[in-house]
Amino acid sequence: MKFVAAATLVAAAGGAFSSASAQVGNPASPTVGRPVSTAPAGPPSPVVPPTVSPRTGPLPGSLSLAQALEEANSRSPAIVAAQAELAAAAARTRQAGVRSNPELSFEVENFAGTGELRGLRSTEATLAVNQRLDLGGRRSARVSAAQAELAVQQLRLAIARADLSQQVREQFARALTARERLAQATENVERARRFARVAQILVDAGRDPPLRALRARSALAQAEAEREVAEADELAARSSLAALFGVREPVAEVSGQLLDLTPQLINAEASLEVRLADAERAAAEAVLRQQLAERRLDPAVGVGVRHVRETGDFGLVAGVSMPLQVFDRNRGNIDAARAGIAAAEARRATAIAATTARARNAIANVQAAQRRVDALESTAVPEATEALRLTERSYAEGRATLLELLDAQNAYTATRTALTDARLALALATAELGRIAAR
Repeated sequence: MKFVAAATLVAAAGGAFSSASAQVGNPASPTVGRPVSTAPAGPPSPVVPPTVSPRTGPLPGSLSLAQALEEANSRSPAIVAAQAELAAAAARTRQAGVRSNPELSFEVENFAGTGELRGLRSTEATLAVNQRLDLGGRRSARVSAAQAELAVQQLRLAIARADLSQQVREQFARALTARERLAQATENVERARRFARVAQILVDAGRDPPLRALRARSALAQAEAEREVAEADELAARSSLAALFGVREPVAEVSGQLLDLTPQLINAEASLEVRLADAERAAAEAVLRQQLAERRLDPAVGVGVRHVRETGDFGLVAGVSMPLQVFDRNRGNIDAARAGIAAAEARRATAIAATTARARNAIANVQAAQRRVDALESTAVPEATEALRLTERSYAEGRATLLELLDAQNAYTATRTALTDARLALALATAELGRIAAR
């Protein structure tokens, strides 16, 4: 597995910018990252995707990385929760556009009094319908605020998906690495068992003292103990991967490659976090407009029918009412909304700086891990393998001691372990880079 990363850090107006090209694939023909279309600043158009019911049932017997990503996206409780939040925001948007309900009132006057107003002889009954008018733009401001919040929830769903994809890639890499370590531990046990058998033969033949056989058996016991630890780690890695799907039983098996990423350019201004900060700022501005509209005076008009019992006549009545801003002018909510805008602008600046630093660190980690993998694959592992082969032959021919053989075995194991760790570090750094580039 090869990964080629190149970075160019450019100062941009209003914040820092970092770009990187990353390639996973054939080491003989690396390609340069292709540009990614920059997303427009601010919230996206409030289009609500349909809510999908989480998938249930058993997982496939063997999971590739692509299958793991698809299963996680269809099953993860985190995605279900984010989709529910988005559906709630969509419902609030629909509700915000609803006009206020009319009021039905019924009044009875001039009854149970004194003199001419005794009893019900002079009763006057009025049935009226009253409707508050939206002349101050409250409804439109309310709808705009709800739509801005819907855009925020859309980006939060996108971030939840991107975070989940990164977690799946990282945990899948850990599961594959744990499987590789288990295979190496099993190989070490078989080799240690062979060494112990040869050592016993040499001791029985009088070529080596009994201490050498004891040392070989001790090395075998240690290798078996390490294999048991590797088995437990491999099971834990598969269980942790299944937990990302919301499944209790561990994944039966993982297979395939560590990575599936394609080349991309990283633009801090177009990252999900900065776009979310833009959407939150737009939502804060919409809330300010809503609070400003709340202090405007909206009259209510009414029309009804009045019946005078004494004469039996009917007549129309009409009226207008207007709230008086004597005590509540909504100043506190307006000030709070303005403070919310300032906070959103500060969060945007923080998001740009954090994303730029995060991308720079991820690029450096990818490059360092790639160099380490290249060095181990090209030199260290082949040399350690050849040294172990020659030492095994020399030991069988009596030209090398058991201690020399165990030293060669330990060096070979340490080099293989270092290569496995370097590949895992490369996979984790690449997953981090892919998360930053997510759109």
